[in-house]
Amino acid sequence: MKKLSFYFSIVLIAMLALLSCQNSNKGAKIETKAVDSSIVVLFDGATFDGWRGYNKDVVPGAWTIEDGCIKINGSGRGEAGAENGGDIIFDRKFKNFELTFEWKVGKGSNSGVFYLAQEVPGEPIYISAPEYQILDNENHPDAKLGVNGNRQSASLYDMIPAVPQNSKPFGEWNTAKILVYDGTVAHYQNDKCVLEYHLWTPQWKELLDNSKFSREKWPVAYDLLINCGGEDHEGYIGLQDHGDDVWYKNIQVKIL
Repeated sequence: MKKLSFYFSIVLIAMLALLSCQNSNKGAKIETKAVDSSIVVLFDGATFDGWRGYNKDVVPGAWTIEDGCIKINGSGRGEAGAENGGDIIFDRKFKNFELTFEWKVGKGSNSGVFYLAQEVPGEPIYISAPEYQILDNENHPDAKLGVNGNRQSASLYDMIPAVPQNSKPFGEWNTAKILVYDGTVAHYQNDKCVLEYHLWTPQWKELLDNSKFSREKWPVAYDLLINCGGEDHEGYIGLQDHGDDVWYKNIQVKIL
């Protein structure tokens, strides 16, 4: 009976969070409290414990810890262009979860947070993972590319724009949350739910078909993303090295 009660509590939390997302643009605000949830602190503010490079054993040297933050130090060479650069992942897979973190960017900076990522030898992390876009919307050209702003901050990169677009200017901290529960995903930015979508559904296939990851444009990526998270529907959380200065802090996961 205790196990059954616990299960219903977790389902109720997820349903309330998604209802908040659906109603946020209408001015509604729903407060929820964690019930018997498990918190995993991904960054302790002082060490890279639990982190390593994507398809690597250690954290690349371009990543440092500065004033209690994880920082990717820009190389000016574009995505993972530095010899000591590359994306990093937390070395544990997650399935149903709520990821929260804070981020800020330097002027004209670009990065991303990946979830449900798989490690594929010889391929970049984004070939298998949805991306929560991190961007200086005012000064990076990606903000004007894509369709209807779907490459601006908090967007599902190249697929769904974040609405409302409420990011703060470069140099200022933003709060973020990514909710994943049985294939339903919601992105939050600065306490607003800005998008929701559903993995492994006709909607997900349509999103991929109309993106840079379509089967026609990138068949390897399409085949991985169409079944995002693999057979177990779980994966790594990763931070992107796009060659620019970006800071992250207060990174934690609530397991649902």
